[in-house]
Amino acid sequence: MAALRQDPELARQLFFEGAAVVVLDVPEGTEFGIDYSAWAVGPRFRGVKMVPPGLHFVHCSAAGAGGRDAGPRSGRFLSLRRREVRVLRWDPAGEAVRPEPPEQGEALRDSLRELDPFLGPYPYETLKKWVSLSNFISEAAAEELQPESGQICAFAEVLPEAAGRHTRDRAGQRRPPLGAECRSYAEGLARLPRMRPRAGTQIRFSELPRQAFPDGATPEEITRHSMDLSYALQRVMEQRYPGRPLGLLAELQFAFICFLIGNVYDAFEHWKRLLNILCRSEEAIGKYQDLYINLISVLYHQLNEIPADFFVDIVSQDNFLTSTLQVLFSCTCSSAVDETLRKKAEKFKAHLTKKFKWDFEAEPDDCAPVVVELPEGVQVE
Repeated sequence: MAALRQDPELARQLFFEGAAVVVLDVPEGTEFGIDYSAWAVGPRFRGVKMVPPGLHFVHCSAAGAGGRDAGPRSGRFLSLRRREVRVLRWDPAGEAVRPEPPEQGEALRDSLRELDPFLGPYPYETLKKWVSLSNFISEAAAEELQPESGQICAFAEVLPEAAGRHTRDRAGQRRPPLGAECRSYAEGLARLPRMRPRAGTQIRFSELPRQAFPDGATPEEITRHSMDLSYALQRVMEQRYPGRPLGLLAELQFAFICFLIGNVYDAFEHWKRLLNILCRSEEAIGKYQDLYINLISVLYHQLNEIPADFFVDIVSQDNFLTSTLQVLFSCTCSSAVDETLRKKAEKFKAHLTKKFKWDFEAEPDDCAPVVVELPEGVQVE
């Protein structure tokens, strides 16, 4: 870990006033990181000192054979207080760090000076970037969203829904014996066991509505709610964030960090779906203007971390983000939108156009006729 270049007196103050994350038994060569920085640890590594109080994401990847490819990344969010010492220990079986009892941190507080040579300084050069990516995630929000196990893994831990090792098990599920010849790709897929995540390992994201309109809606209402997703957004708010719409931004940031730093692809898919609902809710944009002013700030910092062509579909060449933001920008042009939000959206649009060369002037897909599949039994008069 690189040395911290700053005034010695300031470094001394940070050492005693900041938090420390002590990590025990981490094998040499393991990739260990906190927030936006990561390092391959050496034999003397015992953790990180001078950590600013607040929310942090600690992550690691086991070293590959011969020091080559690292293993899948795993991590956990920690909410640290001033002068707190948090102790984690390497778990060889799970190739992850697990928390030790709080009493161990309290016991190490008095001997922190002896540990000092083995603790690397927190990378303050990346603190501003970390704060800009996580400023809406409170300790309570992180606790609510993270898996019950507390561990966030790049690859989900899954189990078969039903036993299938024995012939009698497979026969009961109407699946062929293990040695039976496979005659097609589709048949091969059908033979694979159905899997489910291990209990307690899933990130607890909001359940986003698959139906954008209320039950019993008329064809006209179905069309309206399919074009303006405010009804779907309102349902998410009422079920997960009643009276606190900014909780949606905490979830958006949480998903982005889990993808960007934690390498969780499912978190990226959730980020896209949640952003799509937010950007396509015209009525909500007029109603929750503070939410959307802050959404633009969140997106500004997030998009600075992603290459310009990242969102382009390799098959269709369509850019998910330009089409989604195009709808947002068209909604913020409305006279019902506050001037502050409207001007901020215009500046953000100009910034994206200049930086990424994205075209927001083409006619959005929403202007084309919308084909809406009606529920069974609903007819257009």
